[in-house]
Amino acid sequence: MAIPDYETLMLPLLKLASDGKEHRTREATEVFIKEFGLTEQEQKQLLPSGTIRVIVNRTGWAATYLKKCWLLESTKRGYFKITQRGIDVLNQNPDKIGNKFLQQYPEFHEFKTLKKKKTGKKLSKNLNGVEVQTPEELLGTAYEELNQNLSHELLMKVKDGSSTFFEILVIDLLVKMGYGGSRKDAGQAVGRSSDEGIDGIIKEDKLGLDAIYIQAKRWENAVCRPEIQKFAGALQGQRAKKGIFITTSAFSKEATHYASNIENKIILIDGERLAQLMIEHNVGVSTAASYEVKKIDTDYFDE
Repeated sequence: MAIPDYETLMLPLLKLASDGKEHRTREATEVFIKEFGLTEQEQKQLLPSGTIRVIVNRTGWAATYLKKCWLLESTKRGYFKITQRGIDVLNQNPDKIGNKFLQQYPEFHEFKTLKKKKTGKKLSKNLNGVEVQTPEELLGTAYEELNQNLSHELLMKVKDGSSTFFEILVIDLLVKMGYGGSRKDAGQAVGRSSDEGIDGIIKEDKLGLDAIYIQAKRWENAVCRPEIQKFAGALQGQRAKKGIFITTSAFSKEATHYASNIENKIILIDGERLAQLMIEHNVGVSTAASYEVKKIDTDYFDE
């Protein structure tokens, strides 16, 4: 039997979690190997990148899509369990769960819309009016989807970490972005201040021509205007002009509006942007695979 695609694995994965217990994605993979009778060769088959087995990859993506629609929820890295919505779906006794089935959920549309917004591309349509993509567009779309999923997982890891870990992460990220001079200098600067509303101070450049004050909140709830006002007041108390407010959650509209209309320059970094900056500057991530897309060198063939 051929290796099942990720849509085929969605319903079996939901049924596996129907006992309400916490399950491991790796465990699900082994169950599917037996359930679909995969040969030893199929079990070992790798993606073109050679970095991960196909069945493991497809199981992971089946879980990702179910989580996006809250049929499953992540309990910790690599683990999941069924939600009440997932139980309700199983009670409907569906024949199959796939992308078409998931379209009934607003979260799925939000997920797909976000991907299109990130790529910023309009898809061409064939004669039947069906949206199609060129191979280059498919690569771009796949990259954006992988990047978005990585961003989501990164933010979960950050939220699960300790406050000390979050402080170290902030230091590492700012140094990778070019602030703070050496890693040692940055480590000594951040967390040294005990002033109300300020978690740390870091050099703006290697020479230390100016200082940037930092507030870091590992929160679930949105950061509202009073928190930004408090931080701005702390900056004024230090006669500082620049600050960075970093949170693992989000900022309210009032907080964003206030930060953009005060004399002090305060940069707001929410959880989504934090994760993207971590990816961009290789903090907490590593390259899993690399593909080269080549084209004809016309100059070579000119006689």
